[in-house]
Amino acid sequence: MNLFELAKRNITGSSFRSWMVFFCAALMAGFVIAATLVIRGANDSLRLALDRLGADIIVIPEGEEQRLKSALLMGIPVHCWMPDTVVDDLAALPGVQAVSPQLYLSTLRGATCCSVPEMFLIAYEPETDFTLRPWLEENLEGGLALGEAVGGNLVYVPVEQGELLVYGYGLDLKGSLEPTGTGLDQSMFFTFETAREIARMSSDQAVKVLDIPPRTVSSALIKVEPGVDPQQVAAEISSTIRGVTPLETATLFRDQREQLLSLLNSVVALLGITWVLAMALIAVIFSLAINERRRHIGVMRALGARRTTVLQSLLLEAILLALAGGTVGIAVASLAVYLFRPLIMGLMNTPFLFPAPLQLAGLGLGALVLALLGVTLAALIPALRISYQDPANSMRE
Repeated sequence: MNLFELAKRNITGSSFRSWMVFFCAALMAGFVIAATLVIRGANDSLRLALDRLGADIIVIPEGEEQRLKSALLMGIPVHCWMPDTVVDDLAALPGVQAVSPQLYLSTLRGATCCSVPEMFLIAYEPETDFTLRPWLEENLEGGLALGEAVGGNLVYVPVEQGELLVYGYGLDLKGSLEPTGTGLDQSMFFTFETAREIARMSSDQAVKVLDIPPRTVSSALIKVEPGVDPQQVAAEISSTIRGVTPLETATLFRDQREQLLSLLNSVVALLGITWVLAMALIAVIFSLAINERRRHIGVMRALGARRTTVLQSLLLEAILLALAGGTVGIAVASLAVYLFRPLIMGLMNTPFLFPAPLQLAGLGLGALVLALLGVTLAALIPALRISYQDPANSMRE
């Protein structure tokens, strides 16, 4: 009988204790993967959202800070306006390298003229844009023309309609951006020209007119010159231009990041307590199981089995249970996090990006290794004690 068959026989021979170790391993691995997915997913989502913005400062009308954050994080449409003369005023400030205005619009809620219930629409100026341009240059030669749009990862053309309607105007969806887990995934981007054409046609094709006040913009994205501190430029904007609020993108989601840091500290503490209790329980279970096998182990030693053979068989038993329990725990926890993403986002009030399959496999492998290490260490002490005990003493007890 080889070591694998011996370990398998020991596992099946004590099903209750084996199931207890199995569930402890599942708990250890499942907790690790769930915590990692939630915290890393939220952090990656915030980072990708900032990268997508591609600006150092966002200038918006005064008093619209929270609404803008809700729009960018959760995709809740926002309407806000400021004079387009602000763009020229910003461009004239020292330290400003580029300024690009944007319009924030939305589809009608539940209207028959629209293919989606409600969507955050962002119109940009191609001549000054520096946020979408890198993606457009790489994926769409020539940029967007009149009537064309790109959408977030969740934007698609309804099959039953065959086209994407916005206020009754058919848009040609030219591509989808990489997922961020934020409201930008359910947003759509097109040019100022397309936005004005949709507004002009909406009076005839939509149940409600899309109203874009003349000579207004919703925001202005700023890129500062190399070596210039965005904080200084933001302070200059606040002191020289009235009615606007500059938001540094580096601190745009500060509240969410602080919340994640607090959550991380709590999770680490809870994870430590869980691991200590699980390892203690596994050590007790293995001690009980080994005490029941003292005579059996003593006979094995008397028949010529080496100490290393006994130790290896016991540790292999722990490893097999850790692999089985850890795998199941990782699968169940990953599925639960995936299915309850909307609930997690609502409870945390922060976006969440589920990792790609390859990244998920890597995280799962790491969680499995940690569970394997924990179970093996818990079983090591009782396994060492019995393997080094004198065979005669084991057989008499």
